[in-house]
Amino acid sequence: MPDLSVRRFHEALMRGDRTGEGGPRKAILESWRRSLDAGIDPDRHAAPLIYDTDEIGDARASHPMSRLLPMLRHTLLQIADEAAHIMVITDADGMVLWREGHHQVRRKADTIGLADGFHWSEQAVGTNGIGTALAMKKPAHVYAAEHLALALHDWSCAGAPVVDPDSGGVLGCLDITGTSRALHPASVALVAAAARLAESHLMLWMREHDERLRARYHRPGRSGTLVTLTGRIIAGDRRLGARVPLPDHGDRMVLPDGRVAVLEPLGDAYRIHTLDSSPVPRLTLNLLGADHPFAYLDGIRVPLSLRHAEILTLLAAHPRGLTAERLSYLLYGDDGNPVTIRAEIHRLRSQLTRAIAAKPYRLTCEVSADFLTVRQALAAGDLATVARHYQGPLLPRSEAPAIRQARNELEARVRTGLLTRGTIDDLWTYAQTTAGHDDVEVLERLVSALPEGDERHAAASVRLSLDGG
Repeated sequence: MPDLSVRRFHEALMRGDRTGEGGPRKAILESWRRSLDAGIDPDRHAAPLIYDTDEIGDARASHPMSRLLPMLRHTLLQIADEAAHIMVITDADGMVLWREGHHQVRRKADTIGLADGFHWSEQAVGTNGIGTALAMKKPAHVYAAEHLALALHDWSCAGAPVVDPDSGGVLGCLDITGTSRALHPASVALVAAAARLAESHLMLWMREHDERLRARYHRPGRSGTLVTLTGRIIAGDRRLGARVPLPDHGDRMVLPDGRVAVLEPLGDAYRIHTLDSSPVPRLTLNLLGADHPFAYLDGIRVPLSLRHAEILTLLAAHPRGLTAERLSYLLYGDDGNPVTIRAEIHRLRSQLTRAIAAKPYRLTCEVSADFLTVRQALAAGDLATVARHYQGPLLPRSEAPAIRQARNELEARVRTGLLTRGTIDDLWTYAQTTAGHDDVEVLERLVSALPEGDERHAAASVRLSLDGG
């Protein structure tokens, strides 16, 4: 049990005095801070209910630790019952899925919500053996006044998280709880040992499952890398490491070594096929009107910093390539430094490995870019395509000399073309861009050409009136 100084420190803290001496252990003090930051009221009397009786059955059945219940009962429950403790098992969020043990202690625990379906994270009830172990991701014990909530000062608890060897994530928490005077210090070691035993069972089952997957999907001569649904590699190209990040959507992915691959779903696993023999990577640039530009490399979205977007714009506009010196001048003017450009290209190539070559720097892929599409449509006199693809100025946040020049030139060509040869529909589309939204000449053309009953006529008239026209 904590000495009286901890209780006095707790009382001082509740009065708003955080300067007292003789406070709790560092782990407990940090937990108090997390709990207070989460808005926990120390006068809270019970944990909140999350699962009703008719819902908890589904939560239990779908949880991986349900298979561990017989072993945990054999390991912990008998000891807990004999020592007037209870055993609690939660999910990764601290929701109580199972609670068993001494009958009288269970009845008393009902009064604080330490029962099936209740939430025992630090964010829900403050410092406690379950929530604090989950927050720290390691075994934790909390005695009496070390609990932040006053209603828990009659209790002591020891918890240990259980980690899934497949995903590496926390599955849940094992906890032994008793009244403040009943919990033995050895309970911490006991519950930690039970958690490790649970993890060893999970590891054994995982390896058995891996063997079944290999036997089913990785016969001799079969190409590709076999991975679990969590991205853990179990057969194939071990150069990729132990695990690969799987895409959130779609079947294309970029491997850690920069290669592009296709993900083949197998139901209970995936097979990764690299595209080393694929023709040429395809790079799509979205740069018009883009405050946050991005690209797609073989269908995979790649966010771009402004500087990287500027470099790709210039390389796309100069398909024969640019030296570091020329790129530096186009981006920075006379103040440019080729060393800076080489460093930026190095970082950019880590994102677009197979798409950029050196000496000179050039794009070695099939390139499509919205600003190039607009340029080509202007040259062909296709104003409908111009209006459809021109979403706004080229990289509007860029101050690079060459980008400013290209942006201003393209804007002037688009505006002139649409005003002289574009249809009313084309002009209205242009009026939705940042450049055309308040363009007086464009708005006047729309007002004069559209009938008064047309909602576009009304919108253009309102914009003109706000502009003072």
